[in-house]
Amino acid sequence: VQLVESGGGLVQPGGSLRLSCTAHGLIVSVYSMGWYRQAPGKERELVATVTSEGFTNYASAVTGRFAISRENTKNTVALQMNNLKPEDSAVYYCRALVQTPRSFTDDFWGEGTQVSVSA
Repeated sequence: VQLVESGGGLVQPGGSLRLSCTAHGLIVSVYSMGWYRQAPGKERELVATVTSEGFTNYASAVTGRFAISRENTKNTVALQMNNLKPEDSAVYYCRALVQTPRSFTDDFWGEGTQVSVSA
């Protein structure tokens, strides 16, 4: 299973970006999908997750500014990021908990996409 991310880039403070991630491969079911981020010198942290039933969870730092969504039929998750701040700058990673023909539950990560917020 591979997670392919897109949508990162450079944006001014107050701007918006939309990240997208699609899971490809032999997939039986995708449980939770989500986004994490890691800034230089800091640990990777949760940004937002969404279950297959649509239940969402957000880090307090992004609540009200970011929105996560997914299309179960396409194994895709998106992160709409509005009112971006310089402290949102980081590499954003997609994560998926997946059932494959070989494993009931497996954990996959994307390679990451850079988000930079600067004037």
